[in-house]
Formats: sequence, structure tokens, C-alpha cells
Amino acid sequence: MGSERMEMRKRQMSVQQESAAGETAPSQQDQQDQQDQPGQPGQANPRGSNACCFCWCCCCSCSWNEDRDERNRKASYDVKEGTSDCEDCPMPTLEEVHSWGQSFDKLMCCPAGRNSFRQFLRTEFSEENMLFWLACEEFSKDANKTPVEERARAIYEDYISILSPKEVSLDSRVRETINRNIQEPNLQTFEDAQVQIYTLMQRDSYPRYMNSSAYKNLLNTLSEQSPES
Repeated sequence: MGSERMEMRKRQMSVQQESAAGETAPSQQDQQDQQDQPGQPGQANPRGSNACCFCWCCCCSCSWNEDRDERNRKASYDVKEGTSDCEDCPMPTLEEVHSWGQSFDKLMCCPAGRNSFRQFLRTEFSEENMLFWLACEEFSKDANKTPVEERARAIYEDYISILSPKEVSLDSRVRETINRNIQEPNLQTFEDAQVQIYTLMQRDSYPRYMNSSAYKNLLNTLSEQSPES
């Protein structure tokens, strides 16, 4: 499973490099810094407890780390993983499923399409791309229920932080912009990152989904159930 996920990450990085000619590749210095950070006596995971959430250093003065577990309980905008139905939506029609093959936009505009595509991404170990995109959608639309700062922290820690197991693959320019703006976030903080992940899914995963057995089986099942057939 680990090797398959690594291959998926390499493929995603290759797509990003092709779509952003001239951009600098994401720096690997941060991973090296993480490996070189000396341990602290009595701490099982010094970087996990002392690392700053919004920068790639190992300072221990960042107030964002205080009560991190409590923040995550109060402000999690992650779509829960492992659910069988994902978003709550009716069974798609044959016409809708056919429309998914016309464009990626039509697939993503349909809740049932997002569900089917998300389940496919899970088999490729890249479900975090859809989760991040959905979290950004909810973040930009839910302007009044929770302070922007709280919601931005949750998204950052879940999908942008290099410490997260669900970190999405972003180029260095977008990542550095988020790192600069996250301390005073607004509803546009993740816009560039959301567009980049959307484009990554469109160019990398969507063509494989359209040729997958998951899509073809769904299409065949609905075709057999159609009165016209």
C-alpha cells in the first residue's frame, strides 16, 4: 500500500510540473529538517508537540499549538472518511452518468458523481484531494457559523501541514502563499490551492476514472435498469 501511494504522489507531482511550466519544484528541505530535528527528553514525538502549525520550523513558541486537540474537535471541516455513502444524494440517472463523461465539471457538479469519483480516488490512495476540495467549498460558503480563523486552522492542519497524513500535493508558490497568509486568513486563503487540486484531479485522475471498471459497471447497471433498454 505504501509503494502504491508513493507512485500516486509521484504521478501527481509530474502532472503539476507539466501544468505549471517554470514553477519551482516543492522544496525537500523541510522533510530533511524534520529528520534532523533532535529529540527532547521525555517526549515521544518532539516535532508533533513543538512544531509550528503555520511554518516549517521547530519553534516551541507558536501559540497555535495550544489546545490543538480541542480546536480540532470544535472546528473540523473534514468530510468524514470511510463512509459508504459519502455525500447524501439519490442514485444518479443514466443521463447523469453519461454526462460525467462529457466534462470533469459536470462530474463535480453532481453529488452522486463526486461520490463515485471519491470512491475511485480512495482506491488510488488520493482521496485527500477530493476531501480538501470539499472542505474548501464548505469553507467559502459557510461565512457566518464559525470564525474564519478557526475553520482555516482546521483545513491547514488537515491538508496543508507537512505533518498531516492527508497532506495534498501543492507547488511551492501556492504553499508559501498560504503559509504567509494563514495567520490572518480570509475566505480566499485557499482559493489558489483549491484550483490547483481541482486541475490535478481533472488532468490526472479523471481520465483514469472514465476508463475504470467502477464507472463502466455503474453505466452498465443503469443501462440494464433503463426502460428504454
